[in-house]
Amino acid sequence: MADWGGKCWFVTGASSGFGRAIASMVLENGGKVVATARNPAVLDDLVASAPGRVLATRLDIRDPQQMKQALADAEAFGGIDVLVNNAGYGFLGGVEESSDDEIEAQMDVNFFGPLRLLRAALPAMRARGAGFIVNISSIAGVRAFAGSAFYSGSKFALEALSEALAGELDRFGIKVLIVEPGYFRTDFSGRSIMVAGSPHPDYGFLARRRESALEAHGAQIGDPARGAAAILKAMNSENPPQRLAMGSDAYGIVRDVLSSRLAELDSWRALTESTDFPAE
Repeated sequence: MADWGGKCWFVTGASSGFGRAIASMVLENGGKVVATARNPAVLDDLVASAPGRVLATRLDIRDPQQMKQALADAEAFGGIDVLVNNAGYGFLGGVEESSDDEIEAQMDVNFFGPLRLLRAALPAMRARGAGFIVNISSIAGVRAFAGSAFYSGSKFALEALSEALAGELDRFGIKVLIVEPGYFRTDFSGRSIMVAGSPHPDYGFLARRRESALEAHGAQIGDPARGAAAILKAMNSENPPQRLAMGSDAYGIVRDVLSSRLAELDSWRALTESTDFPAE
C-alpha cells in the first residue's frame, strides 16, 4: 500500500483552512510541502515548524507568471508527487443579481485557476510515472443551492474536469481524488465568502440566506485536521475512491441527492425511453 504522506505535496491556498491542515498533516507524516499563498510571509510559522521540508512560494492562482515560477521552484525542491488544488473562495449571489465581473472572477479562481495549474504541472508528473491530483470541491459540487449558482457551477465544473482527467491519467500512474467537504470549522465562512455587490430587491430571501450562512461561522461540524487525515487515508487505501464526501452533513446531502435523482429517473423511465426509434 502506498504511503503518500511521505511524498512531496504542492498545496495551493496553504495559508489557512484545509490548505493549512493538509500541509500540517503532510509534515507530521514526514513529507515535504510546497506551500503557496498570495502572501508567502503568512507561511513563516509553517516553514519554521519543519526546517528544510517546507518551501513557501507566492502564488495567485490567476497569475500565469507566478504559477510558472512556483512550479519551477517545486521542481527544484524535488518535484511534485501530490498536487492539491485547494485555493478558492465562495460567492453568494443570485443568478439575476450577480454582475458579469463577479461571475467571471468566481469561475476564474475556482475553475480556470486549477485548470491552468493542472495543465502546467502534469508534464513533469507524467514524466515521473506516478502521482496524485487532489481537487477540493464541495457539497455545492453535488447540489446547487439557491443563491450560490456560480459557486456551485465552479465546483460542478471542477468535478467534471476531475472525472474526465482520471480517465486520461490512469495509464500514467496518476490518480485523481475529488474531495467533497461539508461544513468545516475553517475561516472559509469568515473571510473567504464574497457576496453580490448589488442585491436585487425582489430577492430578499437570498439576502436572508446570505446572512444565515455567514452567521454559521465558528459552529461548523467538521474538523479540518480530521478531514486532512481522511484524505490521506483514502489516498493510501488499496482502491482509492474517485470521490470522498467528508462530514456527516456531506454524507446526508450526497446520499439524498443520489437517491432523489435515481427515483426521478425511474419515475420518468417510460417517457425517457419513448424517444427511441420504434423497434423493428
